[in-house]
Amino acid sequence: MTITETIAALRQQLEAFPDWEDRYGHIIAMGKKLVAYPEEQRNETFLVKGCQSRVWLYPTFDNGIVHFEADSDAVIVKGLVALVLSVYNDRTPQEIVASSDDLRTELGLDQHLSQNRSNGLASMVKQLRLYALAYSMRKATT
Repeated sequence: MTITETIAALRQQLEAFPDWEDRYGHIIAMGKKLVAYPEEQRNETFLVKGCQSRVWLYPTFDNGIVHFEADSDAVIVKGLVALVLSVYNDRTPQEIVASSDDLRTELGLDQHLSQNRSNGLASMVKQLRLYALAYSMRKATT
């Protein structure tokens, strides 16, 4: 599935819930399913700037694919982390860089998140796109 198709499927999944309380419950449940984040990467180097909660994003690059591990110290933000990873994880840097950076609007979250959470979500997407850009440039110079 492409990034665009994945976003459309996630939006459809969220819209299947009758109200935003149920949608938030689903997002929180997604966060609870995240794989354990490596403790050694829970440091300032991988802390996403611009998030009110603490969010860590650890990238690896192998065989042309960017893999992300991430976590947050806040339950709902951890769910938003899971949403972000479901869209961008295990993609090529080129796919990530070429995609839209407005995940909030595309998922229909822009009017339902607090300003702080909305900014945090944008910061997560920006950071992973920067990692992807760095990996794409590294590949281009090798």
